[in-house]
Amino acid sequence: MISADIQIVMPEILLAVYAMLALLGAVYTTKDKMASLLTWVTSGLFVLLALWIGMNGQGTQTAFDGMFNDDAFARFSKVTILLSAAAVLVMSEAYMKRRGLLRFEYPILVALSVVGMMVMVSAGDLMALYMGLELQSLALYVVASLRRDSVKSTEAGLKYFVLGALSSGLLLYGASLTYGFAGTTLFSGIIEASAHHPSLGLLFGIVFLIAGLAFKVSAAPFHMWTPDVYQGSPTPVTAFFATAPKIAAMAMFARVVHDAFGGIVSEWQQIVAFLAVVSMFLGAVAAIGQKDIKRLMAYSSIAHMGFALMGLAAGTVLGVQAMLIYMVIYVTMNVGTFAFILGMERDGRPVTSIESLKMYSKRQPLRALAMLVLMFSLAGVPPMVGFFGKFYVLRAAYDAGLGWLAIAGVIASVIGAFYYLRIVYYMYFGEETDALDGKMNPVLWTFLMASALIMLVGVVNLFGIEPMAASAAAALVN
Repeated sequence: MISADIQIVMPEILLAVYAMLALLGAVYTTKDKMASLLTWVTSGLFVLLALWIGMNGQGTQTAFDGMFNDDAFARFSKVTILLSAAAVLVMSEAYMKRRGLLRFEYPILVALSVVGMMVMVSAGDLMALYMGLELQSLALYVVASLRRDSVKSTEAGLKYFVLGALSSGLLLYGASLTYGFAGTTLFSGIIEASAHHPSLGLLFGIVFLIAGLAFKVSAAPFHMWTPDVYQGSPTPVTAFFATAPKIAAMAMFARVVHDAFGGIVSEWQQIVAFLAVVSMFLGAVAAIGQKDIKRLMAYSSIAHMGFALMGLAAGTVLGVQAMLIYMVIYVTMNVGTFAFILGMERDGRPVTSIESLKMYSKRQPLRALAMLVLMFSLAGVPPMVGFFGKFYVLRAAYDAGLGWLAIAGVIASVIGAFYYLRIVYYMYFGEETDALDGKMNPVLWTFLMASALIMLVGVVNLFGIEPMAASAAAALVN
């Protein structure tokens, strides 16, 4: 029995063992001199694990008496998490090295956080979910404050830790209420207990659980940590925050509401719809006045999580499929955008002011064009792939009878287009300012161009993601 369980959780075990052995190896040998090698090896391992999970998984299996699920939904989420984490690690190596930030702990902490994410999306029990969540969070608190000589970075780590602890408290309180009224922490037991006339206590449990999860996806009104943490963290760390943890948190959100509370969709649907509306509008409006591109991307992420939650609010297979497609497209856009931000330098120093991009197209036409494609895609302008991401979630909401939510999404999308188009305006029509450095790391250039190209070429069939997301959603919503 145990050997079968271990076989199911083998990818997580391998990654955890690798992280611990790498930590011991680095500590007892050359420490930071191994950092570059560790970064590349960790990225390679992520890609190999993604291929293994993507090619070997079949059907639905459970381990440890239902505490761990290996189904199409978990595998889809894990592959996306691993590939996005690998991309960000590769992008960050040269940047961190030049600024003396590439310590051996960095790739190891990222690996441990990814283990936590993989456990989160496969959790079939509230305790397993919490273990994965805390493993991810504890590692991320440290990487947020990796630049120890920077007040902003230290402040970012502290804010993330304090507010993360608060969200964990809310989540635990919701979990304890759910356990008290359902009599079990297993999702399969909770769905049985909630299916017939859920008690008031169980409904309060859902509310607190969703509040804790909303912190993790940085959905408004639980978003307050996001802009400061995005701005204060080293830019590669911000790029990581904007990609893999977002997928993991959204997948965990979907897992909880459908696996544990799938029998009472109408009860949690209104809460998720409220979070979606507030997130979309707050992200769209608050980003308008931002001058720092990292803070702008923070508010952008809040708005995009609102759109992803719109798909989840539908409470249907189509809604989960739309959410998964949206998250894959969102992460691909973010990888390219942050590759561009990592390349923004003047005299070798990082620059994050939006105004520094004025007349950028005159000096770097190809890069400016790639950024234009990404900004249009983030704004949801057709025929970029980002438009189809929004179309899927809007259709899912409308088909589920949430026409008002779809209308709100369209209005928020129009408002949000302003700040994306402002960046394009600066690059092509702004008054020329001090030029940014012309050189860009080849790795960053490759990711920027690849991401922009995907936003154009993916229009044909979204690279076959649609049927994969459909089977993943069907495995979760049954």
